[in-house]
Amino acid sequence: MFVRRFIFYLFLLLITSACRISAQEIKVSASIDSNSIVIGQQTRLRLKLQFNDPKKVKVIFPEVQDTIRKEVEVIAQSKVDTLTSDKSPFKFTLYQDLLITSFDSGYWAIPPFKFNVHLNDTNSLYTEPLLLQVSTVAVDTTQAIKEIKAPYQVDYTWIDWLKDNMYVVYGGLILIVLIVIIILLIRYLRKVPPKVIVVEAPKIPAHIIALEKIEKLKSEKLWQEGKLKLYHSKLTGILREYIENRFKIPAMEQTTDEILFGFRNVAIDNESIGKLKQVLLLADLVKFAKEHPLPNENELSMSNAVDFINGTKKEEEIKK
Repeated sequence: MFVRRFIFYLFLLLITSACRISAQEIKVSASIDSNSIVIGQQTRLRLKLQFNDPKKVKVIFPEVQDTIRKEVEVIAQSKVDTLTSDKSPFKFTLYQDLLITSFDSGYWAIPPFKFNVHLNDTNSLYTEPLLLQVSTVAVDTTQAIKEIKAPYQVDYTWIDWLKDNMYVVYGGLILIVLIVIIILLIRYLRKVPPKVIVVEAPKIPAHIIALEKIEKLKSEKLWQEGKLKLYHSKLTGILREYIENRFKIPAMEQTTDEILFGFRNVAIDNESIGKLKQVLLLADLVKFAKEHPLPNENELSMSNAVDFINGTKKEEEIKK
């Protein structure tokens, strides 16, 4: 009695599972493009699963190794993809393609492929088994055996080599260009003279230069030797140069009146202007009127020149 009840409940369970799966209209299949191939020839084996509601069904495709059986090899396999039908928009098809071949002649049975279908429970669906016929190459035994043909000679030119090795060619050209650029750069750098750093001498203040020249003129004792014109020319020349450097007045090319007129906008005292005027006017008399000043007048010009410089000098730091 117990055995009968167990068989009855098991039968009901199987029927219920089958009904659930059939309600979804889940179908699995396997097909081969060609059931008969020559040794080494390839053919496509397609695995398919059809169902209605993709949200309620979870399917695990069969795990296919490198061989289906030792005589049938799997060369490549695609990813699982989806197909939809325009006639039945609510019907979906998942498929996977296997590229198979065989190097053994004979009839080889391809076993069913197992699909794991997860609906309410986990169920396994199997495809129908397939039969693959592998035949050898037909040989005409009535014909005489021929010698093996020699390999064909293929013309291989340097242009073909360049086409096959374009990366090597481009790399070599780039390397040559870089070497040429480096050589030209080295030659250019050798021709460029080294940069000479010019160190400017410290600028000496104008009044120091002028006073040093006056001391030198004093040591020459020109007016004592009767060289009055030369003495006064050198003395006024020292003053004119000092005025140019100190006040930026072009005194070297100007007359006495022009020099004195140029000081109209310069802030210096009248005493200094008076001493400058004495030196310049006496020098003009000696040079143009052949005046012979007395010794004390010559000494006075020298003293006034020194006083004018000291009274108008601008203290400047000597740049280091």
